[in-house]
Amino acid sequence: MDKIQLGNTGITVSKICFGSLTMTPFQANLSVEKGAYLIKYAYEKGINFLDTAEIYDNYSYIREGINGISREKYVLSTKSYAYTKELAQKSLEKALREIGTDYIDIFLLHEQESEYTVKGHYEAIEYFLKAKDQGKIRAIGISTHRVAGAKALLKYKELDIIHPLVNMAGIGIHDGTVFDMLNVLEQLYNMGKGIYSMKALGGGHLINRSREAINFVKNIPFIHSIAIGMQSCDEIDANIQLIDNNEIDINIENNIRKKNRRLIVADYCIACGRCVERCKQNGIEIIDGKATPNSNCILCGYCATVCPEFCIKVI
Repeated sequence: MDKIQLGNTGITVSKICFGSLTMTPFQANLSVEKGAYLIKYAYEKGINFLDTAEIYDNYSYIREGINGISREKYVLSTKSYAYTKELAQKSLEKALREIGTDYIDIFLLHEQESEYTVKGHYEAIEYFLKAKDQGKIRAIGISTHRVAGAKALLKYKELDIIHPLVNMAGIGIHDGTVFDMLNVLEQLYNMGKGIYSMKALGGGHLINRSREAINFVKNIPFIHSIAIGMQSCDEIDANIQLIDNNEIDINIENNIRKKNRRLIVADYCIACGRCVERCKQNGIEIIDGKATPNSNCILCGYCATVCPEFCIKVI
């Protein structure tokens, strides 16, 4: 798999970033051993870049997964909601301790909404900048689902990396279209920022259009790498084949299609009811303060397109 430098960071990564949320109890609920095996398998296939977050609670998977891999050959990115020096210190120390490493390649502020939320987290940024000077972090940045979040980096030149939501349907972008997002990302690219995108398959909703969806993001010249959640060797192989050759082996594709998929709703659902209004099948309802799919659900994923919290996924 081809490697590319993330902007001006000096960090070289594979075109695919292993999105590791999918292996956790929040989604596939793989064992640590199985999750670690997939990390090693992906590395052997050329994927040297992994994205995680403190909230994913999967550092133990990663510790086991990178065991035996030369640390300087593997790139780790994690995220935190820290907004004070003390919280930032705890987040960094937790990541270093639980992963068993001396440094984190990329540390992101998780789910930033605008320049004002970045400003509100600036005490944490100052701590991370000092940790960067000490060699404990190589690059700092943000993840965001918002165009306004991406625009924040135009003003914060000390931030190196952005991890934005980009997919061909714009599913999950809260405040504009995918083309609004791309307009800002191109500006950031020209400034030398490293850009690796998320949700190319729209949280699972574009799986049936995977070729088209992956190619859409792959062909954007100012996105360095694409984070894709993967739960099996077949999914790893399929994504590599799509990136490298625009095709998937028919046997692998058939295996993936046989998977019994389901709709899940994250615990942070705010029960706003927009998904209920959107569904034409009466396939989801609010029960005990949470959106809950029922037997009418056909896994079309349309409900997710109106979820303001992006907490509905097909897995």
